[in-house]
Amino acid sequence: MIFILKHAKSNTYKLSINDVLQLSKIRLTTIVVFSAIAGYFIAGGIFQSFDLIALVLGGFLVVASSNGFNQVMEKDLDKLMKRTEDRPLPKQRMTTNQALFLSLSMGLVGVFFLFSINFYSGFFGSLSVLLYVLAYTPLKRISSFSVFVGAFPGAIPFMLGWVAVSNNFAIEAGILFAIQFIWQFPHFWAIAWVSDDDYTKAGFKMLPGVKGKATAFKTLIYSFFLIPLSILPFFGIAGELELSFLACLFVVILGLWFFTKSVILFKTLSDQDAKMLMFASFIYLPLLQLIYVIDKLL
Repeated sequence: MIFILKHAKSNTYKLSINDVLQLSKIRLTTIVVFSAIAGYFIAGGIFQSFDLIALVLGGFLVVASSNGFNQVMEKDLDKLMKRTEDRPLPKQRMTTNQALFLSLSMGLVGVFFLFSINFYSGFFGSLSVLLYVLAYTPLKRISSFSVFVGAFPGAIPFMLGWVAVSNNFAIEAGILFAIQFIWQFPHFWAIAWVSDDDYTKAGFKMLPGVKGKATAFKTLIYSFFLIPLSILPFFGIAGELELSFLACLFVVILGLWFFTKSVILFKTLSDQDAKMLMFASFIYLPLLQLIYVIDKLL
């Protein structure tokens, strides 16, 4: 499928659907939207609801918009990295104006859908775009503090689903936010460890230090704290967010499995084990969310 957009000088540019999906980072966007859907059902949302449709569409478009703006801002840097050199902007399969138009359009439509649910959904969706584009993206070349800043918009989707149902930000939404916030540190650092050579070429400062014991230890600490944080609902101190004994047991087992990946990296400091931790992070979060959802439905 081909999209045709006209440039201001009347030149015609053809965009393939693949380039548009690549601009939106379709795989990452889908994972993020899954988090929002999980939060929605954990909060007791119903399947046959306009709010769920608006959450999926709005969440998808808002995340896709953030990714698009990110690629516009980093198009010259993406040329330097092997994993990003084939994106549509570095390869000139898409103009900057086209990417800006698509990103802005997706962002505006996405925010509209989220505000149609309630104010909190629209507010947090808008905030995630602004933080990702205006704070996290430019900070990546300045300081590793960017990971901390980027963890804020990255943690919003899970609790976004909750506020779409509850229409308020209380302790339940705060705990869901905290889980995804803490998860992002071992997740980001594992990716940065594996991609360190590429990031260095582009001048990105993503690791909290050099690849060594200190960095691996920080990853280990954050991975460990995910365990007590994720079982707080079991102890009845998380408002309406609850967890049964069986679900709590599964969450602990899952957390220990993820934690062991950090322990192994701390022991070996190898790129291969950093890659295993990275893959484990992609498995851990959706499985944790799935346990929460199933426990709620049962």
